Amino acid sequence: MRQHARYLAIAIAIAMAVLAAAGARAQSSRSAYLAMFDRNGDGRVSEAEYVGYLDRGFISMDANHDGTLEPSELPGGRGRAVTLARHEADLRRQFRRLDRDGDGFLDARELTAPPGP
Repeated sequence: MRQHARYLAIAIAIAMAVLAAAGARAQSSRSAYLAMFDRNGDGRVSEAEYVGYLDRGFISMDANHDGTLEPSELPGGRGRAVTLARHEADLRRQFRRLDRDGDGFLDARELTAPPGP
C-alpha cells in the first residue's frame, strides 16, 4: 500500500505539472477547463480523454523517451522509477474516483472537484 501511495503521488505530481502550464487559461471557468480535456467536443470527458491529456506531462518529462520516468526525470530528481503503464493505471483509478455518478464520463463539476477517497 505504501508503494501504491508513492506511485499515486508521482502520478499526481506529473498531472499537476501539466495542469500548472494550462492553469492560467483554465481559471476563467469550469467549461474552459473541461474543454482542454474534451477532444471530441461532446461536453464531457471520457476516461481515454482524461488519461490522454494527462499523459502529456509524463511524455514531456520522459527525456530519453523510454516509457519510464527514471528518478533523474522526476520532480526533485529522486524517487522510484515509474512506467507509463503504471502512470496510466493510476490515472484510471483517479478518473473513477472523480466520476462520482458512475456514468463513465466527467462533467465540468466532477472534473474540477477534488478526488474522493
